[in-house]
Amino acid sequence: MKVMTGLDGLRQLPPGCVISIGNFDGVHLGHRKLLQMMSSLKLQSAARASAIVTFEPHPLTVLRPEAVPPRLTPPALKHRLLNRLGVDYLVELAPTRELLNLTASEFWLHLRDGVKPSHIVEGTTFTFGKDRGGTISTLREWAAEASIELHVVEPVRTILTDMLLVNVSSSLVRWLLLNGRARDAAICGGHPYTLMGKVVHGAQRGRDLGAPTANLNVGEQLVPADGVYAGRCEVDGCNYSAAISIGTNPTFGENPRTIEPHLIGFSGDLYGRTLNLEVTDWLRDQEPYPSTELLIAQIQRDIAATVQRRGDVPEQPVITM
Repeated sequence: MKVMTGLDGLRQLPPGCVISIGNFDGVHLGHRKLLQMMSSLKLQSAARASAIVTFEPHPLTVLRPEAVPPRLTPPALKHRLLNRLGVDYLVELAPTRELLNLTASEFWLHLRDGVKPSHIVEGTTFTFGKDRGGTISTLREWAAEASIELHVVEPVRTILTDMLLVNVSSSLVRWLLLNGRARDAAICGGHPYTLMGKVVHGAQRGRDLGAPTANLNVGEQLVPADGVYAGRCEVDGCNYSAAISIGTNPTFGENPRTIEPHLIGFSGDLYGRTLNLEVTDWLRDQEPYPSTELLIAQIQRDIAATVQRRGDVPEQPVITM
């Protein structure tokens, strides 16, 4: 996948490509349905390539910084997921005032005359241009006038572990994670939620508790609710089950909030390395223990519970409307 930036990058897309415009945060089942449609169109038509056009970072960082949603997928992780799903080009537009002030018709002219796509694939709630002035209805009208085929993809619905039928969205995935529902977030994502960050120095209590941990700094990425989770992490081509503590380590008093995975069976130095930590299952709440001995016993139970979890995303019905 080739990554390009700005309107210049947009104009470099090959004419006749299949494009979709959106944030694609989380690259969840709804996004994957769009990408599947794009791949199918690329194979069935004369389209030469597929391209995603997105803002990086989110436009709200300029328009309403206080309302920016926490990020599910940092750029490097989003690139990796989109590349795996067969995207040929990714154009990242910086949310400058000049670009955000383009009206829907002005942005459309950049798209129509600068890109000359053969197909556009979007969801039913797609909007574009200043103040979201362009809608699917607008796009349908303008695309027809330009002999560009518009394909509107209906929402994806799936069943969560509590048997609730939901429309998959990035907002829903965020809510699930903020409520500790890692398994349901994985169902909606089609893959486990992955925390991507650098290993930094921490309090180094884990080694004294018989379970050394890595202290992960994930920047602005969304961190799931406090608790103990099962997960997994790949290091140097080897997959390790991971017992993950997220929270303030209440047994030891007031502490900063941390993300601390214990990679079961791993020995080595991880400081300064970037890890991709998959969070697959909620195990329990964080809670204070009256003694270190009781905490150590609980940690061993957490490790045993983690080993019992394979961490795969279960097959769940995906229902299209």
